[in-house]
Amino acid sequence: MKTRLLLWFLFSASVLAQTPGVFTSTGSLSTPRFSQTATLLPNGKVLVAGGITFCFYAAQPCPESNTAELYDPATGLFSLTGSLSPRAHHTGGILLADGRVLFAANDFDATLADVEVYDPMTGTFSVAGNSATLRYVESATLLNDGTVLLRGSLIAASKSITYGAEIYDPVAATFSPVPGWPSEDPWPVAVLADGRVFLVYYEAYAGLYDPATSTFTRTNGIFGFDGPPAASLLLSGDLLFTGGNDIGGSETSAELYDPSTDTYTHATMHVARDGHTSTLLPDGTVLLTGGKPIADEKYPSTSTATIYDPAAANFIATANMSTGRAEHTATLLKNGQVLITGGTGFGSSNSISGISSAELYTPAVLVPAPVLFSISGDGQGQGAIWHATTGQLASVDNPAVAGEILSMYTNSLADGGVIPPQVAVGSRLAQIQFFGDAPGYPGYYQVNFQVPAGVTAGSAVPVRLTYLGRSSNRVTIGVQ
Repeated sequence: MKTRLLLWFLFSASVLAQTPGVFTSTGSLSTPRFSQTATLLPNGKVLVAGGITFCFYAAQPCPESNTAELYDPATGLFSLTGSLSPRAHHTGGILLADGRVLFAANDFDATLADVEVYDPMTGTFSVAGNSATLRYVESATLLNDGTVLLRGSLIAASKSITYGAEIYDPVAATFSPVPGWPSEDPWPVAVLADGRVFLVYYEAYAGLYDPATSTFTRTNGIFGFDGPPAASLLLSGDLLFTGGNDIGGSETSAELYDPSTDTYTHATMHVARDGHTSTLLPDGTVLLTGGKPIADEKYPSTSTATIYDPAAANFIATANMSTGRAEHTATLLKNGQVLITGGTGFGSSNSISGISSAELYTPAVLVPAPVLFSISGDGQGQGAIWHATTGQLASVDNPAVAGEILSMYTNSLADGGVIPPQVAVGSRLAQIQFFGDAPGYPGYYQVNFQVPAGVTAGSAVPVRLTYLGRSSNRVTIGVQ
């Protein structure tokens, strides 16, 4: 049965033409920004939100913008969309399983932090609830079960600060404090392939938080970083740390962390960077762009970019950006390009100004986002998704039930990669049981997942796969 299903759609996906690794200008932001968020939406557009337009160094904290805008890759243009709540600070930009985007809106004088969500269907922001204990949220991290880890201060920053964390469930709209959050207040830098969260607090502390058991494990600390480095989870499951700040300068240091052995391998970049971006590309390499080469704001940001190649274990210079940037964003698009937005050029002893320009990085090989296949062959409607035990379609006539295993094929996953895809069924993320090569069909992959409990029954429940931050098209299944 699986073979017959596959023949209906096997050749429906296409690979985009290869072009050289270059940066090219695209449309400009409506508002100059740095320290903003940029989130790829399931429809392929990018939501750019918040950030700072201009700030005098003496006027800390810098006032943030509450505006947001959308980048459309089809036109190369930005357009304003709804506005965030007018608070002093926003963090997040987390894509939820149902396609909405989560932000935490903070104010130093607020009683509790607000959580608000952007709905791409309406183009509006709305408050989803208040944190149970956090008055200021410093970071938000999407966990593999679809919940969000919120970390921050428990009391206002103007008083003695204590720290904590909560788990936000966007389906139930509940906040649950994390017991025993470390007093060092480490920040989450990445979710590992097995679902644990890697935490780091400068050189003094590194650890792992396991959401499944709500336990913490101390690990070896990162060598050579006095400030927060950029981090990317590699296809192998290792973590690449680059740059950050050091006393008197920016870092050229890089560390590769192997979770299976709790060991680090040291490397050195050609250019020191702080406030740069680190983006995993579908071919397994990592694109590093911009940053401050010198930890002094009167010196300009760099326009250089570097590729880290895990196979060769080295850094390779690539084309330069058109503009020096730090505190900017880099977003992997559905077609395989990377959108660079905003940032600041520094270069002043008195103030920081945002940049409104944006540009696209086109890698040497363009790998499009994964595709889910449908019975009609157009990637819409009833999905080619079957009951794992019978090989029959999970359709309105033979619906799936909570807890059972379903199977499907997709493309554009990485051979040998250990980072699991995410599968959203309705508004919930499913537990991945298996992902790997589809036997006999090179370039295609099988994904087995468990139908999550609590999915609203229906004849056309949406299913969407996300891999390396990029969403597939949406198909449907029957669920009872």
